[in-house]
Amino acid sequence: MSIDALHDAVRKAADIVSGSRYLIAFTGAGISADSGMPTFRGEGGLWGSYDERHLELGFFTREPATAWETIRRIFYAFTMDAKPNDAHLCLARWERDGLLRLIVTQNIDGLHGRAGSKAVAEFHGSCDDLVCTRCGGRTPATPELVALRPPRCACGGVYKPGFTFFGEGIPPVAYATSFEAAREADACVVIGSTGSVYPAASIPRLVKSRGGLVVEINPEPSEFTDTISDVFIPLGAADAMRRIDAALAVRRRA
Repeated sequence: MSIDALHDAVRKAADIVSGSRYLIAFTGAGISADSGMPTFRGEGGLWGSYDERHLELGFFTREPATAWETIRRIFYAFTMDAKPNDAHLCLARWERDGLLRLIVTQNIDGLHGRAGSKAVAEFHGSCDDLVCTRCGGRTPATPELVALRPPRCACGGVYKPGFTFFGEGIPPVAYATSFEAAREADACVVIGSTGSVYPAASIPRLVKSRGGLVVEINPEPSEFTDTISDVFIPLGAADAMRRIDAALAVRRRA
């Protein structure tokens, strides 16, 4: 994309954001790349290095200690010390400014909350909490607990991370909140999602099907790009969001 085309895409994205009545954001692993979080799919993705079966609910139930070894390496080695980047911070500021109604995130890293966002539907749950498989109690995922083999509740049950495993349902509140917002939204900013994981990937498509506009931010084209995206910005999340936010600031000063 030429410099002029990029500037035009950023301007159009800012027009959509500032002109929307009900804006939502839909974020995937790519928004956290600038925070040092690896992506899961595509070149260099984590799924190529680990056995996905260890994230199946049945395997976890049978062999929790083995599953937890993989979980620590894939998730907690990165999430414990990760900090929000400018893309997360821009979305939090848009929420405070009344521009953004909801973030629907496929991510489980908790970085939207750390950035200050309040209206977040964590579609696949979160690493931040652990859930006891015996009594259902929840507790924060501290480094001390996560280091155990496996971590256990006071009742003796094994703790499971509070994110959705393969073979497990989407958290009902997050699911309902996400689709309700998608039915109301007249615009959606997609950031760092390949568009290949369902039912989450249905959310931007629902916005589009109801006449909404879709802004996509991804370094490479995704399954959204040629099907529903009205504006495509081929940049990393932090870079693109800084540019759109700067364009919005110009509008506020005008």
